[in-house]
Amino acid sequence: MSRVVIVSNRLPVTVERVEDGVRVVPSVGGLATGLRRPHEQGGGPWVGWPGDLGGLEPEQVARVEARLSDLRLVPVHLTQEEVQRYYQDYSNGLLWPVFHSFLGEVPLEMGGAAEYERVNARFADAVAATARPGDVIWIHDYQLLRLPALLRERLPDARIGFFLHIPFPSSDVFRVLPNREALLEGMLGADLIGFHTASYMRHFSSSVLRVLGAWTDVDRIRWRGREVRIGVFPMGVDAADFAGTAHTAEVEEEFRGLRQDGTHLLVGIDRLDYTKGIPRRLLAYERLLREHPELRGKVRLVQVAVPSRTEVGAYQQFREQVDGLVGRIHGAFATPTWSPIHYLSRGLSRPQVVALYRAADVMLVTPIRDGMNLVAKEFVAVRGDGDGVLVLSEFTGAAAELAEAVQVNPYDAEGTAAAILRALEMPEDERRTRMAGLRRRVTRYDVHWWARTFLDRLRAPAAATPPHGLEVSARPAVEGARARLRAAPHATLLLDYDGTLVPFAPTPELARPDRELRDLLRELARHPGYSVHLVTGRQRDTVDRWFGDLGIGLHAEHGYWSKLPGTAWQLAASVSTAWREPARAILEEFAARTPGSLVEEKSAGFAWHYRTADPDFGAAQAHDLMLHLSTVLSNAPVEILPGALVVEVRPQGVDKGKVVARAAAASPEGSLLAAFGDDRTDEDMFAALPPGAISIHVGPAPSRATLRLAGVPESRAFLRGLL
Repeated sequence: MSRVVIVSNRLPVTVERVEDGVRVVPSVGGLATGLRRPHEQGGGPWVGWPGDLGGLEPEQVARVEARLSDLRLVPVHLTQEEVQRYYQDYSNGLLWPVFHSFLGEVPLEMGGAAEYERVNARFADAVAATARPGDVIWIHDYQLLRLPALLRERLPDARIGFFLHIPFPSSDVFRVLPNREALLEGMLGADLIGFHTASYMRHFSSSVLRVLGAWTDVDRIRWRGREVRIGVFPMGVDAADFAGTAHTAEVEEEFRGLRQDGTHLLVGIDRLDYTKGIPRRLLAYERLLREHPELRGKVRLVQVAVPSRTEVGAYQQFREQVDGLVGRIHGAFATPTWSPIHYLSRGLSRPQVVALYRAADVMLVTPIRDGMNLVAKEFVAVRGDGDGVLVLSEFTGAAAELAEAVQVNPYDAEGTAAAILRALEMPEDERRTRMAGLRRRVTRYDVHWWARTFLDRLRAPAAATPPHGLEVSARPAVEGARARLRAAPHATLLLDYDGTLVPFAPTPELARPDRELRDLLRELARHPGYSVHLVTGRQRDTVDRWFGDLGIGLHAEHGYWSKLPGTAWQLAASVSTAWREPARAILEEFAARTPGSLVEEKSAGFAWHYRTADPDFGAAQAHDLMLHLSTVLSNAPVEILPGALVVEVRPQGVDKGKVVARAAAASPEGSLLAAFGDDRTDEDMFAALPPGAISIHVGPAPSRATLRLAGVPESRAFLRGLL
């Protein structure tokens, strides 16, 4: 296999001065950890800056160089002026705030562009000198945006990948950069460009279109005779390593100390950076204590703020702001026996961090902008106990994946305070349901999956480029339908669930029936004039658990299973299962490369949900998924159906239309049938209704139904009006 050459601004080591000289030790952090295995297994060098060696004696520098060589690390030495201009002024002073959409932090004088170009060229020379034919070169992050194109000039046939670890801003924001064309052209020197989220990828594509006028598609860009692939690769954490650390002796000792006072523990761990939202988090906490005095003495916030870029004036001012807010909260609420906040302005050891993750009742990850935020995933990885609540900013890249978190707008202090209160009062079963969903994704799509997936895509040859109703019913019509049902000697109600009786939730397990709905269905079932049948794509066990005690007919997985009141579940049809494994493999592949999507496996078939995926990217992936499934399963006895942000694969002959006849047969002769639904699968039910029946579509999608209601509240109101 080809070697992997990794390139980043910093090498994954730190040079430390000790009594007997110097030593080279591994660095900690997401990038260093995430790329350690590809470096170890890939066999190639890692190129980067080793840090400032200016204060070392010549023989110490030689020892460092020898150690770096042993570790297959290739240093690019920078002068103090280059560090200041390329790294501090341009990369951190200009690119960082622009890419995070903080235009108020952009300096009046945008200097350092020449040094940025020069240092990127130095990196290109270093990589070209060490690379071999057939190597795969993987470049990382915003400090090296120009490097792919500069390297392409030196190595025209090289396979080059680039990954951006921070957000890519909207095209309107990106265009404030004076050398915007050069930065985009630099990135387009790569064969594959990766982003954490579909939103960042879409912003990049839009900027390329608007700034360079290049042809763009969902996942590729044509530029100067080349096709550059772009993709979404959400970075994970080493979940197994964090889980293994969680119960070491060091962590246990720290953990016991944290849980001694019996208060509910809120935890925030951040770099001291204006993107992390610490002041707004503190304002939300202050509001919580002010509006809910019953929490005083019962809750405590541990806020860790690791100093960062202390030499930059803006960061010094930011620290003063945070210090002032911490003091204000202490002054307003502290008592001789209780401190509302424990503020640490320093780094912690890994055991201390992991102990905080374990001890936290609520983890607060509320940046106002963040490319991914691995702290959220580290917290989830540590929580093998299945408990704890993650409060997560919707402006993090992680929010695209971690749908079960309590997501907040960090600019809304009132809303954030309410979310913290909700997290503190959340029932245990909901906490565990949410954490189980979070852990499934974090443990499966870890940092090793991220690196492996990107490199596999980079090594793979580029795929061939593909070739290029009814309005809401007026009130009289609705009232007329309801009057017909009430006047009929008997009526049979066929009710879809998701999108018809309950609103959609980020993940299927969160769309549980509330007490109001259960009471409504129970009352309808007890009414002598109605028979009620729930017709849903949900799994049999879920349907039985939620509705089995209501005395209604249950039809799960689009009618594959049916159960009339007082009877056992009956299998509607015997179907072939030979197609399931290839279908599962395809669906899992699409779930892996579409953040926010998931595969639901049923006894009859599968559902690929993309409700929490980026809307545009999810829709494009759904289209591609259906084409792929149609090709692979062309000879299989299955149907592939689009739904409301879902693609379903089910056996032929299994559909909701078959339920109509079963429900009618179980009802008194001449019963008036009425069907309610919201998506494509319900159209089978509408089509199977006899003449004179009532069909009601809920929501805006096209439908053959004769009536349309605006949404779930209107659907429930209609049913309530039948009583």
